[in-house]
Amino acid sequence: MFYVGVDLAWGEKQRTGLAVLDADGHLVHLSSVHTDAEIVDTLAPYTEDACIVGIDAPLIVANATGSRQAEKDLNADFHRFEAGAHPSNTGKPEFAAGTRGARICRQLQLDMDPRSGRQRRAIEVYPHPATIVLFNLAKTLKYKSKPGRTFESMQAELLRLMDHLERLVPPDPTWRALRTQVATASRKSELGRAEDQVDAVVCAYVALMAHRWPKRLTTYGSFEQGYIVTPTLLDTHGAIRRAVEEYAVRQPGLVAVAEEYVALVTSILDEAGINYLSVTGRAKSVASFEAKAARTVDGLPAYTDPLVEIGDQIGVRVITYVRADVAAVAEVLGSQLRILDDRDLGHETASEGRFGYASRHLQVAHDDDPVAQVQVRTVLQHAWAEFEHDIRYKGSVPAEHARDFDRRFTLAAGLLELADQEFTTIRERLRGGAVEDVEAGAEGINPRELAAYLAAQYADAEWSRPDHYEWIAALLHELGVGTLAELGEALAAIDADGIVAQMEYKYPPGAVRRLDDALLAAYGERYVELPGNAHRVPLLTARLERIRG
Repeated sequence: MFYVGVDLAWGEKQRTGLAVLDADGHLVHLSSVHTDAEIVDTLAPYTEDACIVGIDAPLIVANATGSRQAEKDLNADFHRFEAGAHPSNTGKPEFAAGTRGARICRQLQLDMDPRSGRQRRAIEVYPHPATIVLFNLAKTLKYKSKPGRTFESMQAELLRLMDHLERLVPPDPTWRALRTQVATASRKSELGRAEDQVDAVVCAYVALMAHRWPKRLTTYGSFEQGYIVTPTLLDTHGAIRRAVEEYAVRQPGLVAVAEEYVALVTSILDEAGINYLSVTGRAKSVASFEAKAARTVDGLPAYTDPLVEIGDQIGVRVITYVRADVAAVAEVLGSQLRILDDRDLGHETASEGRFGYASRHLQVAHDDDPVAQVQVRTVLQHAWAEFEHDIRYKGSVPAEHARDFDRRFTLAAGLLELADQEFTTIRERLRGGAVEDVEAGAEGINPRELAAYLAAQYADAEWSRPDHYEWIAALLHELGVGTLAELGEALAAIDADGIVAQMEYKYPPGAVRRLDDALLAAYGERYVELPGNAHRVPLLTARLERIRG
C-alpha cells in the first residue's frame, strides 16, 4: 500500500510536488516535476497496486460561475484560520475543458469517487486546512510568496511546517537534503522550489488518514459537483487555540514565578546541605507551549485542555552528581513543598527491562503559586537525555538507521547507569577515608584546605558544593577565626553528637551544613548577626532555638 501526495500545479509550466509514503508511513519518494508525462511516469511504480493518491487541485468542477459548494462549506469552517479555498468554476480557462487533476487520474486509472472502496483511488485534498487541524494552528503558516511577505518570514514559516511534519513522517535523506536547501536558501525562488514538495507530503499524509482513520476526515461537497477531503475540525481545536492565546497573556507572569521557584528550591537544598551541580528553571515560551499543545497522536490532539494538561509550564531542573542525591533531593523537597505527583521515570524504564531515559519528575506546589515541574537527575542522566532529545526531537535520525540508533542509545544508557553506580561507589569509599594533611596553624583558611579539614572532622557527612566552602570560609573570617587550629578549638567545645540529635536530620547533611550548625551552637547570637548571615536571620534563629532545646 502506498500513500501518494500530489501538489498539482494548474499548468505544466509550474512545478508539481510529488511525495510517497509506504505502508508504515515512511517517506520513500520526494520530487518536483512539470509535465503530465513526468507525473505519470514517476508515480506509476507506486500506483500499480493498492494506493490512495491525495491531489491538491480541483478534480471535479461542474459549476459555471462562483465557487463550488465544497469550497463554500469548507470556507465556512476554515475562513477564520485564513485557510479558505479559492473559487473554482468552468468559466476559468484552466477548467473549461476539464481539470488537470482528473486527466492525471484517468492516465493512472484511479477512481476519483471519495466514497469508493476500491484499492486504487484518488481524492482531492487541500493542505492549508489539513495543517490547521493536524498541528492545531491558529492561522495558516505564511510560507508562500505573497506581496508584503519577506524572505526571512517565509523561510521561518516553511521550516516551522517542516518541523511539524517531521513529527508525523520520519524524514529520509531526500527530505533532509530539502530541509538543508530551505535552511540555506537566500531567495524566495529557492523556497518556491521546495514548498510544493513539502505540501505534497501533507497531501500524502491526508491520503494515509483516508485509509487508516477515514472517520477523522470530512468530505465537503459531493462527487457529482466536486469535493474536498480534509481532516475534521474538532471542537478541541478551538479550545487549543484559545489556550495558546491565554498562555501568551499568562507567560510574562510565569517568568517571575519560575525565578521564585528556582530561588526557593535552591534555598531548600542549601539549607539541607545537599550537594548538587546546578538548579535552573524557566517558564515555557509561548512558541514551545504552542508546539506542545499542537502535538497529535495518530492524527488526534494529544491535549484537549492544554492549560490544565501541560504540567511543565514552569520547569525547574536540579542536576546532582550521583543517583543517591536524586532521592535525597526528592525527599527534602517533599518535606518543604506539596508534592502533587512523583514519577521516577528511570524506575519505570527499568521495570520494563529496558535502559533509557531516567529522571525523577515532581509536580510541586507552593502557597498560591502555579504548579511547577521539578526534574531531578544526575549529570550523566542529564547528558544522555539532552543528547537523545536533541537528536530525536529534531527528527534527524535517518529512517534506515533508526533501529541501530535505538540500540546505540540503549547501550549508552546502560553504560551511563553503570558509570553512575561506580561514581556512587567512589564517593562512598572516599567518605571517611584518609584525607590530606593540612597545616592547622597557617594563617587564613582557604576553601580547599577547609574542605579537607571538614572531611576528617565529619567523616560521615556528604560532600558540599565548592561554592559553599567558599561561603563558610568567609563567615569564619567575619567571626575572626583565622586558622584551622582556632576552628578546631571552637569545635572541641561543643557536643557534635548532641547537635545531630537535636537537629534530627532527615537526610545526610553536607559537611558545610554540619559546620554551619556547629558554629551556630558555639557562637550563638553572634553568629546569627554576622553580615554574611543577614539574609537568613529568621532561619538561623529558629535553628538556634532547636539546638538549645
